[in-house]
Amino acid sequence: MEFRELTISGAWEITPQLQADSRGLFLEWYKAPAFTDIVGHPLDLQQVNCSVSAAGVVRGIHFADVPVGQAKYVTCPSGAVLDVVVDLRVGSPTFGRWDSVLLDDVDRRAVYLSEGLGHAFVSLEDRSTVLYLCSAGYAPGREHGVHPLDPTIAIDWPTTDRHGVTLQLQFSAKDTAAPTLAEAESAGLLPDMGIVQEFVRSFAP
Repeated sequence: MEFRELTISGAWEITPQLQADSRGLFLEWYKAPAFTDIVGHPLDLQQVNCSVSAAGVVRGIHFADVPVGQAKYVTCPSGAVLDVVVDLRVGSPTFGRWDSVLLDDVDRRAVYLSEGLGHAFVSLEDRSTVLYLCSAGYAPGREHGVHPLDPTIAIDWPTTDRHGVTLQLQFSAKDTAAPTLAEAESAGLLPDMGIVQEFVRSFAP
């Protein structure tokens, strides 16, 4: 299992070692000791979510108030998605920037994003399935979003699926109505980098 920190601090790409033969394959998707060694604290698992999406469906950009926040360990066991991490922490040197990882049923990578970061993905195949290990349960009062097409963030959403077929992007009504990054910042909705760092440090064993 290999960890690679993304260009946004607090987010990692995890590549498992696949053991394959004529019967199929086996992998270790999550290992607590390896995770704790790299991230600096254990994952406090509180909820597991599963979504299934048609090709072109965009989910996000979603984030939660810090504290408590919601860290996520995400993979795609079936299909393919482009998973996107957005730095929404006011005061971060990479504020407003994004990075992405292809999650699919070939390389079977995962992404971990810590509290305070925004999360989104686009499905690159019909019935793409995404699993999320979450550090906190869903709490509508502290869950927020930023518009996935915000030109300031300028996510380079793919225009074709993984077979080269043109994608028609689809958004939920909630995500379409989400504020821009500037509007969310003006409304005081975005996490503060200093508060996030202090909160995450409190997890250290």
